Amino acid sequence: MAADQTQIAVIGGGPGGYVAAFRAADLGLDVTLIDLDENPGGVCLYRGCIPSKALLHVAKLLNETKEAAEWGVTFGEPRIDLDGLRAFKDRVVARMTGGLGQLSKARKVTYVRGRARFTGAQSLKIDLHDGGQQDLSFEQAVLATGSRPVVLPAFDIGSERVMDSTGALELRDVPGRLLVVGGGIIGLELGQVYAALGSQVSVVEMTDGLIPPADRDLVKVLSRRLESQFEGVHLNTKVTAVAENGNALDVSWEPVTGGDGATQTFDRILLSIGRRPNTEDLGLETTRIQLTERGFVSVDAQRRTAEPSIFAIGDVIGSALAHTASHEGIVAAEVMSGERSAFEPNAIPGVVYTDPEIAWCGLTESEAAGRDIKVARFPWAASGRATTLGRSDGLTKLIVDPQTERILGVGIAGPGAGELIAEGVLAVEMAALVQDVALTIHPHPSLSETVMEAAEAYHGLSPHITGPRR
Repeated sequence: MAADQTQIAVIGGGPGGYVAAFRAADLGLDVTLIDLDENPGGVCLYRGCIPSKALLHVAKLLNETKEAAEWGVTFGEPRIDLDGLRAFKDRVVARMTGGLGQLSKARKVTYVRGRARFTGAQSLKIDLHDGGQQDLSFEQAVLATGSRPVVLPAFDIGSERVMDSTGALELRDVPGRLLVVGGGIIGLELGQVYAALGSQVSVVEMTDGLIPPADRDLVKVLSRRLESQFEGVHLNTKVTAVAENGNALDVSWEPVTGGDGATQTFDRILLSIGRRPNTEDLGLETTRIQLTERGFVSVDAQRRTAEPSIFAIGDVIGSALAHTASHEGIVAAEVMSGERSAFEPNAIPGVVYTDPEIAWCGLTESEAAGRDIKVARFPWAASGRATTLGRSDGLTKLIVDPQTERILGVGIAGPGAGELIAEGVLAVEMAALVQDVALTIHPHPSLSETVMEAAEAYHGLSPHITGPRR
C-alpha cells in the first residue's frame, strides 16, 4: 500500500491503541499507529501506571526498613538520592516503551509520531512531530486518544507548585508538606510515595470516604495504615481557595455541608480529582461519531461508534482502566478483521496499588445492597502466610448468590491483592461455585489460601476460623 493509505489507522498508542494495532497486525491487516511519543505506551507507560508502580515499589521498601525493627532488624536512616530514583523510574519506562517500539517494528506496524484528526469517515490529517503534515486514508480506524487530568478553576492559578499526576511523577523535589486533593486511587498511591520519601501528606476528599468504588470494609484496612503515614485525611471537605504565598501555597477548605473552614500552608498540591476524555480537536464533527452526556464517545458492544468505519476504546469511551482498554482493543481488531467478537466481560478487576493493596471484581457488596446475597469473609489474622509477613490485617471476601452458590464478586485488601484478584476474576467469569474454589487445593502457606478459606468459610467449614454451618 502507498504510504498515505492503510487498512487500519489507530489513533493513540496507549494500552488500548497499541494492543489493537498489534492484534490487527497479527490478523494480517496493514496497520498504521499514530501517537506523539517516541514509542507506543501512552500515558500508562510514560506518565501513569508503570512509573507510579516503580515509585510505589521504592516506597514500600522504605517503609519496610522502618517496620523491620519489629522483626529484630534495624536499618540506618535511608538516604534518598532523587536523581538516582528518577533515573530508576526512567529506565523502567524506557525499557518498556522501547520494547513496544521493537514489537511494533517486528509486526511491521507503521508508527507515525504526530497528532491526528479526522477529515472524514475514512481520512485523517496528521500534524507530524518533526513538522509538516501527512494525509492518510484508511478503511477502518480505532480512536484510542485516552484522557487527561481534570483541573478545577480554584487551582488554575498558574503555579508550578500545583501538580497533576504527571507533574508528581517527575519528582522535582520532596515537599515538606503536600496536600493531595482527591482521595481516589491516583492521589492515594502518589501520596504514599511522597510520604515514604519524607513529605508530610494531607488528603482532602469531598465524599464521605476514600476510594468510592471500593467496599468500605476493604478501604478500612488501608485507612488504618494511612492514619500513621499521613498527617491528616479530611473527608466531606472541599477546597475553596488557593493562593501563592512566597514559596508556598495557602489553601482554604471547608465542610461540603457548610460550617467553619480552615486555612493551611503547603509546599505543593497534588490535584487528583479525575480525568476527562480527549475528544477535542479530533475532527469528530466530520464524522457521525456521537458523544454521551458526559462527553465520552458512544460505542456498541463491538466498540464501534455511530460511524461504522470507526471504533473507539479506553478512556475516551469511559473505560478508565488500562487492562479494560487492552481487551477492548482486541475486540475492535477482531471485528475489523471480520471475526465475530464483542466486549462482554462478567468481571473487570479494579486494583489500588497502595500498601496495603485493595482489589475487587464482579459485584461489590455496596452494589449488592438490597439484593439477596451472602458474604463470606476470611480475615488475614487467621492466615499463616500473612502473619509471617507481619501483615495480618488484611481481608478476603466472596459475594455469593445463596440460591445457586455462584460467586458473583470478590474483594481483597492486603499486600499482593492485585495479584490475588486474578483468581477471583476467573471464578466470576467461569460462573464458579463456592465449592469449586473450596475444593481447589491452594499452596500452603500462601496468601492465595485466603481465597480458598473464604470459600470454605461460606459453609462454616474453614479450619482456621469458626462460623455457622450453612
